[in-house]
Amino acid sequence: MFRPGSPMPGSGRPTESVPAPAGTTGQPRPWEDARQPTAAERVRTLAESNASAVLTIPGTDSGGWGAGAPSARAVTADGDVLLLMPGDSPAARAAAHAQHDELTALIEISDVAPVAVPHRIRGRAWLGGWLTPLRGRERAEGLALLARTHPGAVPAGGGDPGTRAVLRLEVGEAAVDDLWGAEPVEPDAFAAAAADPLAGHEAAILQHLATAHGDALRGLCGLLGERADRVCGARGRGVPLSLDRFGLRVRFTEGGEPVFDARFDFSGPVRDVTEVRHALGALFTAADGDR
Repeated sequence: MFRPGSPMPGSGRPTESVPAPAGTTGQPRPWEDARQPTAAERVRTLAESNASAVLTIPGTDSGGWGAGAPSARAVTADGDVLLLMPGDSPAARAAAHAQHDELTALIEISDVAPVAVPHRIRGRAWLGGWLTPLRGRERAEGLALLARTHPGAVPAGGGDPGTRAVLRLEVGEAAVDDLWGAEPVEPDAFAAAAADPLAGHEAAILQHLATAHGDALRGLCGLLGERADRVCGARGRGVPLSLDRFGLRVRFTEGGEPVFDARFDFSGPVRDVTEVRHALGALFTAADGDR
């Protein structure tokens, strides 16, 4: 149904994972000893995010989500993706005339770093399946879910059914190509996955780090050991690239040119903003102590 696109810009850049120094962030939870999110979790996180997306329907002029963009999207407990679209959009018209499961569609989601950094596209996710419109009670339930996940995007009372369409994509296949690598995702795994708990706070945290803690980010070079000479020259700078419950990824640049990505693991997965603040503080303290 779909074919993931070309490699991410800068995807060949070397990346190394740096374990958290012992005792810096508390004890790891034994039932959560993985050091990275699964492919299904990464797709689910992007699907529930505000990242830009394109909906394509073969044989229609559905185009992108730039003009006539949906107001919101959400994922149901069963793993279906709900899309709030203009009622007169090509996608809504095509879905309204579709019979049963005959209308195939593809969502492509692009993940862009929320800070200024060379090669800002961090990854893409694809969700392919069958598109149908929601009506009656299902439409009302879908609007309620969209309103909870995207407050303000859904008008009071759901708006005029003629001006807003709620479409459901029943996921048949999925894939991701991002900073972790390229992997397919089974529909059942996508449905069972949970979005990263920091996803809704990531942009604000990274922007704060970039604007207020530049010296501390560059100081993380102290945790790279002998590798620091390669990436932490006099003109070096560390830019926060991504954050999840397992750790922080920093892109080190030299004279504005990216030279190295380093992943700094927390010693245990964090569950909320309070825990990630402690984990980041511990990383910065450990790096400062190694200077």
